[in-house]
Amino acid sequence: MLPAYVPNSVAAALGGGHPIDGGRSFSDGRRLFGDGKTYRGFFAGVAGGILVGVLQIWLQGAFSLSMLPAQTLLSIILLATGALLGDLAKSFFKRRLGKASGERWPVADQYDLVAGALLMLAVFDLPWLIDAVTLPVLFWILVLTPILHKTANMIGYLAGVKDVPW
Repeated sequence: MLPAYVPNSVAAALGGGHPIDGGRSFSDGRRLFGDGKTYRGFFAGVAGGILVGVLQIWLQGAFSLSMLPAQTLLSIILLATGALLGDLAKSFFKRRLGKASGERWPVADQYDLVAGALLMLAVFDLPWLIDAVTLPVLFWILVLTPILHKTANMIGYLAGVKDVPW
């Protein structure tokens, strides 16, 4: 899951510029995603996730880490892209509910990246998903994701990259 955990932090750190929604609003008059979702952040985040995944593949080979699921280039691309697509989808629904950018939305804030990443794998690389994400692995993903999310957001807040610590 590392290639899915990294993109949001990289997007927050390196984002900015033109918003993905181009300032457009939905039929309800609210922005599609908001100013916080930018092309630069999206592509930098995906690239960061892919780099971490490639490093993970190299480390697995260099140190014979056979206890970890064998990543493929396709799986890391899907994990990284899916994480940020999940984040975009969550932002779309947050705007529909009248929630502002950065406003807390428990559960959705923690698991959007997991849902997006796993959905991308289910659609485009189901055999890898079935082989790598066993029930015990899924259990630990569900347990560790909120902890990692809170830790990463607190670090981002303290570093001045995020406006809120959640």
